[in-house]
Amino acid sequence: MEYFLQQLINGVTLGAVYALIAIGYTMVYGIIGMINFAHGEIYMIGAFIAVISFSILGLVGVTWVPLALLIVLIVSMVLTGLYGWTIERIAYRPLRGSFRLAPLISAIGMSIFLQNYVQIAQGAKIKPLQPIIHGGVTLMTGDVFSVSLSYMQIIIMVLTLVLMIGFSWLIAATPLGRAQRACEQDRVMASLLGVNTDRTISLTFVLGAVLAAVAGVLVTLYYGVVDFYIGFLAGLKAFTAAVLGGIGSLPGAMLGGLLIGLIEAFWSAYFSIEYKDVAVFAILVIVLIFRPSGLLGRPEVEKV
Repeated sequence: MEYFLQQLINGVTLGAVYALIAIGYTMVYGIIGMINFAHGEIYMIGAFIAVISFSILGLVGVTWVPLALLIVLIVSMVLTGLYGWTIERIAYRPLRGSFRLAPLISAIGMSIFLQNYVQIAQGAKIKPLQPIIHGGVTLMTGDVFSVSLSYMQIIIMVLTLVLMIGFSWLIAATPLGRAQRACEQDRVMASLLGVNTDRTISLTFVLGAVLAAVAGVLVTLYYGVVDFYIGFLAGLKAFTAAVLGGIGSLPGAMLGGLLIGLIEAFWSAYFSIEYKDVAVFAILVIVLIFRPSGLLGRPEVEKV
């Protein structure tokens, strides 16, 4: 029982990170109907910015952890937001009226470019980060195994929950959210009614990049290592989470991320860890066979 609870905690922690990244995929798809395959690299850049920022803060003597963490989060979100805005302007906006395959190829090219750009700028070696947040609480003590919840896991869960609630409110009750929903329903009509569609799409890319930056900072603090390739697999898992939950659905992205995190944690605990990715994609295939729109997705109705 104790081992099961510990894996449940680990799975929810991992799933929270996937959910943060998946929201970026689903927001972009919901508005322009395209997948931003460079989104995983934005997450990776956010992780590198975190490592660099913590190093600089250590050199200048900022050692109080809450202040350092706040500064790093703000810097990472601002800089990765600029990357998200740039990707939209360079890789998507010029091709928005082209055939659907063109932006996809452009996004994959941008992903490869960002990987190599970071590799050249930071090197191919793993970048370590010394543990900054220590300790935790013991929830249950068994004869052989104790269930613990680290402070870092608490931060990840709480911050993810706050951000998800905040973004749900933003989309449901703010002018930007109304503009996003209008663009999702009919971008041409929204433009005719006065919605600045270009600005709305750019801000959507920026918001998705900001969430990816938060995920990058949290993962860096949790695992303590980053490299230029971490964005590929994390982006692929987050995209899978968005599809599993229902691409275009914000609650679906959250649910999909948590499910994939739990599947990975429990499969690694009770079966062969080498096949945890196979298990994730196998379950995705099974779900899509019986529910092609995902768990919370809505079937697209073609207008004629």
